[in-house]
Amino acid sequence: MTATASHPFLDHPRPLAIAHRGGALEVEENTLPAFLHAVGLGYSHVELDVHATTDGQVVVHHDDTLARMFNDPRPIAALDWATLRALRTKGGAAVPLLSEVLESFPRLHVAIEAKSDAVVDPLAALLERMKVLDRVCVGAFAPDRTRRLRAALGPTLCWSPAHAGVARLWLAGLGLPVLQGTPFPVVQVPVRHKGIPVVTSRLVRAAHARGIQVQVWTVNEGAEMTRLLDMGVDAIMTDRPTFLRDIMTKRGEWPAA
Repeated sequence: MTATASHPFLDHPRPLAIAHRGGALEVEENTLPAFLHAVGLGYSHVELDVHATTDGQVVVHHDDTLARMFNDPRPIAALDWATLRALRTKGGAAVPLLSEVLESFPRLHVAIEAKSDAVVDPLAALLERMKVLDRVCVGAFAPDRTRRLRAALGPTLCWSPAHAGVARLWLAGLGLPVLQGTPFPVVQVPVRHKGIPVVTSRLVRAAHARGIQVQVWTVNEGAEMTRLLDMGVDAIMTDRPTFLRDIMTKRGEWPAA
């Protein structure tokens, strides 16, 4: 592997397996049992999503509302932590605080997606207070959120760009001079966007030539996992962590315990 990005979140044997939301097709996503499941399988990295409550608590949940997981239509942004902490999923799990996840699994590396503008400031404060910048990587679809996190947390923050940064890297893969230096250490990208292939051999080569790692989401089919691993991507995020582990084990790519 030729990528040279250096950060404790990235400095692991590659290819890297990342449990998306802890393994959303195997467990109730974004819950402590989900992250325990991933760790039990031997995963060193998970991906999760964060929102903020009305009183500024950083909680782990993907959707804006609780409808899908909790059969409750209320938005997280309208609830305080005392109200939210009393609720349970259909399987009996609670919404965890991000701090709970980081404290419960002190060796776990966590890719964090900031799902709202309101979560940015409390998230930055939490990461700084807990001194966990060495084991997290942040990103967001809204580039201003990532910009604010970078401004608050400084150059040691691992971060992935939004669409514009990915587009520049993709164009660099075509030979266009649109990406100077190494502006970001990693891109976390879908296989395709609106039917257009994002992860191509050219993109991977362009990224690795600049020391940028390529982490791909969300890959759940065996043939696609194999194709991407053969292409040389640095990480795969999956909702099926058991399945990805089995494929990587057969290829001799699962890290030794």
